Amino acid sequence: MDQEEGSTTVDNIVTQFNTYEDFLDSQITTLDLYYLEDEDLARQLVELGYRGTGEVVKREDFEARKAAIEIARLAERTQKKTLTSAGKDLHDNFLKALAVREEHNRSGTVSLNQQEADAAHSLKKQLASVIFIRDRNSHGQEVSGYIDYAHRLKIEDFEVYFSGKKRLLPRPTDMSFYNWDSHVAVWNSTPNYQVIADNPEGLLFKYKRDRKILNVDPKAQPGDNSTRTPIQTELYIQAVIFDHVSRRKT
Repeated sequence: MDQEEGSTTVDNIVTQFNTYEDFLDSQITTLDLYYLEDEDLARQLVELGYRGTGEVVKREDFEARKAAIEIARLAERTQKKTLTSAGKDLHDNFLKALAVREEHNRSGTVSLNQQEADAAHSLKKQLASVIFIRDRNSHGQEVSGYIDYAHRLKIEDFEVYFSGKKRLLPRPTDMSFYNWDSHVAVWNSTPNYQVIADNPEGLLFKYKRDRKILNVDPKAQPGDNSTRTPIQTELYIQAVIFDHVSRRKT
């Protein structure tokens, strides 16, 4: 039996039986108990491979795999609880776009297919999305700005946005904020992006992990490993999402 088949056998056994003793008992026959007259002895013989009707699985292998499966199950359940978009009935394209990106922006990682993983070797992909929104605030003033999605997810509960209780709007504390009525303009660097506001060609953001430039000018290319996606939405006058994927050695 090769290593892959052995792992599959252990996984099947671990899934089928709650405890190692339950697995041992399944290997003991009525005839074994008749001759041995000792259940504990019968279990020991199965564990050592002298008795039994199936595969020999060591206690440490069973318990290690059982623990690993439980950890994975708890991690998956925790992740589902963490994703505030999970289970929401989202109708607007903007909220759907945020939901698709929520997990990767929370973890900072992007899933690789096998071909990408083989090519990447020790490289790790990380995603950091920037949201542009232009709309009117509660005072009827037109505002616009760029939001570091990953940073906002860390400091704010997005449940109110995905549930439709509130609309996501740029704030003076975001990467950039502009009030078109009062002409107040504010820029702030975040843990992920450095703001370059004095560029003659317009506002630029430098991703701190790989130092690549994100150009948000709609007439220009967004930059290396970056994409610009306009969102057709009924919630805002205008919405655009920029996705930057960095590649760093782990």
